[in-house]
Amino acid sequence: MKKLVYVLTGVSLIAVTCFGKSSVWPVVVPPVVIPDTPATVAACSKCMVVAEQSQHRIVIVDVNTSAVIWEWKPETSNVKPEHVKWFSNPSDAKAVYNNQYILTNASGGGVALIRIADKKTVFYAYAGGNTHSAELLPDGNIVSASSTGNYLMLFKTDTLQFPEGVYTKKVAIDFGHNVVWDAGQQRLWSAAMATIRSFRYNFNCAAPDLIPDTIIHIPGTEAHDLFPVYGENNLWLTNTTNVYTFNVISKQLSQANVLQANIKSVSSGGSDFPVLLVRPKESWWTDEVLDAKGNSIFSRKGWKIYKARWVIPNTFSYPVNDQLHLCP
Repeated sequence: MKKLVYVLTGVSLIAVTCFGKSSVWPVVVPPVVIPDTPATVAACSKCMVVAEQSQHRIVIVDVNTSAVIWEWKPETSNVKPEHVKWFSNPSDAKAVYNNQYILTNASGGGVALIRIADKKTVFYAYAGGNTHSAELLPDGNIVSASSTGNYLMLFKTDTLQFPEGVYTKKVAIDFGHNVVWDAGQQRLWSAAMATIRSFRYNFNCAAPDLIPDTIIHIPGTEAHDLFPVYGENNLWLTNTTNVYTFNVISKQLSQANVLQANIKSVSSGGSDFPVLLVRPKESWWTDEVLDAKGNSIFSRKGWKIYKARWVIPNTFSYPVNDQLHLCP
């Protein structure tokens, strides 16, 4: 139930004659509607998921109220104590499987799939090499990108043998910072330094691997974020100096009409959702999320925000109403 707050302002002199007397009546302005904080992520109409490094956690925030409605910390989950360090400095998080799970990764090398309803880590493993991004593959396996390691890492998502007993495979790539599955083209995209590369997936559940497909040269260097533009066949692409959109069909790059330099992450939604931008204030983090023009959408003193994404279905990468599925 929304709260209605009535505000009394100054008075107006109303010429009312009643038995020869005049009365002064206060003017009541229309009620100010203060939205309620949603009780669950499922009930939230405008939530974002944040990789928040001051407490090494993943946070879901209701943008309408700026309230934290969900958080995950490795030390309070079913991650083994000796593996908690894998999740230091979370570097990305996104909603998957119809907004019922969070796929996250951290600079400490960890990759995890977390069920939102009970915060259970249903799968986690170690990629290493300063992991910056992770993605679901169509059969439920996972691929990650590691920047200082200069590789992509494929995982068989084995929920019985994790974390040590899972199949992994490395694929070399420069400055690995991002991975995005393109369901329409059946390709995996990754921007590496001054190129965008596509890979074909071998669809081998037991032994996942990637086959190099296309290399496209792009301006600038140190490509950082790559993420679907909502409702389009385009990907947001950031590097040290610019933000672009890349069309996966025409393979054309266009400069985006948003803030440009040093953007760590970009996320868009429908017409009612402003573009989310994360631009560092100190080193690689910030305490606020901006819109396309640089206006603050959310801020919290003391936070170290590295990336922020809308919690919305991603039909560029996954089927509509996609549910958790794993290799047999």
